[in-house]
Amino acid sequence: MKYVISVVVLLFSVIVHEVAHGFVAYKRGDSTAKLMGRLTLNPIYHIDIFGSIILPAVLLLIGAPAFGWAKPVPVNMYNLKNPKRDMIFVSLAGVTANFLLAVSAGLIMFLIRTFGADVSVLVSVYIIMQYVIVINIVLMIFNLIPVPPLDGSRVVLFLLPRDLAQKYAKIERYGFWIILILLMTNILWKIIGPAANFLIKLLSGAM
Repeated sequence: MKYVISVVVLLFSVIVHEVAHGFVAYKRGDSTAKLMGRLTLNPIYHIDIFGSIILPAVLLLIGAPAFGWAKPVPVNMYNLKNPKRDMIFVSLAGVTANFLLAVSAGLIMFLIRTFGADVSVLVSVYIIMQYVIVINIVLMIFNLIPVPPLDGSRVVLFLLPRDLAQKYAKIERYGFWIILILLMTNILWKIIGPAANFLIKLLSGAM
């Protein structure tokens, strides 16, 4: 049951993350994602075979936390009203969406603790909200790591002078392998763990 909850919450969270990118891009002038039918929560349009299914399954089978991604929503920066500034907004939209999901889950948990009775349905909702907080906080902090193609790297890319930005962008060809090594060697959790644990405890009321 824990496996099912983890996968469902993870899939929903990464889809919301990608839709947020596309939605902000659309509001800033780029309708690419909308025209491709990607501004929807329907998982069929977002599932990445490796990132959404294989990797989360492997991680959960070996006892690691559920982790993965959905297919990136396409964004054409040249359609944006102010490409350099708006791409920063678009890049931060996904992590902002994850944070808002975690905060909403924390609020629901607070309301259940404060006003809810010991009803099995509410207990189940409370447990699911814990998963929502953990997964979305981890996704948020992970995506802020400045390793291309993660969202944090997009922000850095558009803040750097052009010559440095071009050199920095070349790292992206190795980005997947860098992320995979960080993940498999547990270095990733050492990087994001302290901040993630603090926010998870804060939002879940465990401080």
